[in-house]
Amino acid sequence: MTKVDVVGGSLSGLSAAISLKEVDHNIDVVVHEKYKEIGYNHEGRRCGEAYSLEGEWKRWKPIGKSIFNKISTSETIVGEKKYILHRKPGTSYVLNRQEFINQLGKEAEKLDVKIQTDDKIKSIEYLDGDYIIDASGCPSSIKRELGFDRGMKGYTYQQTIEDCNYFVSSTVKIISTEDCSGYYWIFPRDPEKKEVNIGVGVIANASHNLKEMLEWFKEKQGISGKINYVTGGLIPAGIQKPLKYKNILFVGDAGVGTFPLSGQGIYRALLSGETAGKCIAMNHPEKYPKYMYQYFIKWDVIGKNALRVTKILNKVGEKAVLYFYHNFLDYWYMLQH
Repeated sequence: MTKVDVVGGSLSGLSAAISLKEVDHNIDVVVHEKYKEIGYNHEGRRCGEAYSLEGEWKRWKPIGKSIFNKISTSETIVGEKKYILHRKPGTSYVLNRQEFINQLGKEAEKLDVKIQTDDKIKSIEYLDGDYIIDASGCPSSIKRELGFDRGMKGYTYQQTIEDCNYFVSSTVKIISTEDCSGYYWIFPRDPEKKEVNIGVGVIANASHNLKEMLEWFKEKQGISGKINYVTGGLIPAGIQKPLKYKNILFVGDAGVGTFPLSGQGIYRALLSGETAGKCIAMNHPEKYPKYMYQYFIKWDVIGKNALRVTKILNKVGEKAVLYFYHNFLDYWYMLQH
């Protein structure tokens, strides 16, 4: 019997486990989760929690308590220019991400996936599976062990604020930083508490004081309320090579990372886990990197090049940066309609 060890019980790890069992129920799948609970841990909150159902990942639909808000409007603001995208009903949400992970955990257990909590893997030497799926996040514990911890990274800082005067249940906002090297976000969370996730992220620049940046942004926007949760840390900007090494497939933040310009990663985590599971179950693990590049390489290249151009144009001046981004977003929003 084939055995697969999945390191990490978050979105990518659970989608991989579910996919493995759906294709071949006879595969022995073990999920190793370092925390005592699936979902309801600190890692479960390291996210803005916005998610859209599109294309290949429509299968991963949140239900019930996994949804905090249904989103109908997405606003992006760069300089003085605002871009508005109206979402189709039932396609965009702000998640209760911890509950969504828990939802997938229950689905996995119904398929006879073995979930071992409080089970931190200190070395791959302790794993005896025929395959390993690394869903350990960013930074990946397995990649660090193998000396592969490379790839473009970003940094985030987020506050969850209750009784917030900026709570609008149907709208998410993304506002670029002044130099367009990063972005702020305002995402509605728990409507019962009028909670809002407010954060800031920058890519490939560790010199910013993100807490100071966010406090400045809140003051400028007139945002008030009580801070009840703080999170943040590293985010992987784009694909983090390699995606496969020997019998190890890297998924989620350990593999495909997030979209470099916006930090969106939930859909990439789910799709990469699902694909890795299918590839192993169908005895073609070598095809996994190919599929991931087909899905993501186009926008990865565009996003990373846009960041490089931004860095150069910042030396020219603010007008040059805004001119570039306005043209870029004009094109991107044209593609959405």
